[in-house]
Amino acid sequence: MRHIAIIAAAALFSGAAFAQSAPTLAQQPVFTQVNQASALASSLKGLNVLNAGDEKIGEIEDFVVVDDALAAYILQVGGFLGIGSHYVAVSPKSMAVTWNATDKKWNARLNATKDQLKAAPQFKYEGRFAK
Repeated sequence: MRHIAIIAAAALFSGAAFAQSAPTLAQQPVFTQVNQASALASSLKGLNVLNAGDEKIGEIEDFVVVDDALAAYILQVGGFLGIGSHYVAVSPKSMAVTWNATDKKWNARLNATKDQLKAAPQFKYEGRFAK
């Protein structure tokens, strides 16, 4: 299994919508290549997050991008079938998101318990982040 940096997902969300002031655009568009070692955000959204005991402790709901870099994963945790759940923001340095070439699927791991996530500060979709 190879460890994949998820910065490529952050690039999907970068752009003028997140800028505080109007960016200076290049005279000509700049195109880039996306290699197979990259992760698409759409492949990671909804991914189950497991702890060291292979217990499902949450699900990737969203991504936070700051200065064109992935700053946090928003995880939906707790509850049952979405009822009674809440969101927490977790640093990408705390999570391992890897591609399993044998199973051909993404895996996400976080060394935390359900109780730790229940006690973590909640992220709320309000203000600028309101859905």
